[in-house]
Amino acid sequence: MARHIPHSSSYPQSVAEVHRALTSEQYWRDRLAEVGGPGASFGHLTVADGTVDVEVAQAIPAEHLPSIVTKIRPGDLVITRTETWGPLDGDRARGTFTARVEGVPATLSGALTLSADGTGSTVALDGQVEVKLPLIGGKIEGVIADQVTELLENEDRFTAEWLGSHT
Repeated sequence: MARHIPHSSSYPQSVAEVHRALTSEQYWRDRLAEVGGPGASFGHLTVADGTVDVEVAQAIPAEHLPSIVTKIRPGDLVITRTETWGPLDGDRARGTFTARVEGVPATLSGALTLSADGTGSTVALDGQVEVKLPLIGGKIEGVIADQVTELLENEDRFTAEWLGSHT
């Protein structure tokens, strides 16, 4: 059974300013350099006409993983994520994300929404993680959901700082 991952972050900048960042090649290069972790890399990064399609590979070091994960998948946990953002449509933009975990039958997916929030904006993620392993899949889903949430919070902090210095 899949585990739901709800997450949102608010910014004082307008929807247009946040969208401009999310669809900027420099934003993604800076974000990967700052919060990507050791060995993080791009699979691809395509920016065109107010849209973006980006794939990044990031690793969670084995020493930060609980034993239940390292028993089924020794070593660092490599996660490959794809994120897309569509064009700005009034005061809203929509996107998607997917992720796969190397060596673990796990998938993550969901929807992204950028919308107005008073004079600022909010980026909301509505996702889920599913691990197809009998008996222990639910526990691993919880670990992955926690790690993803921590990563999203780090990315939120980076985005707030980046927006503050680039808008």
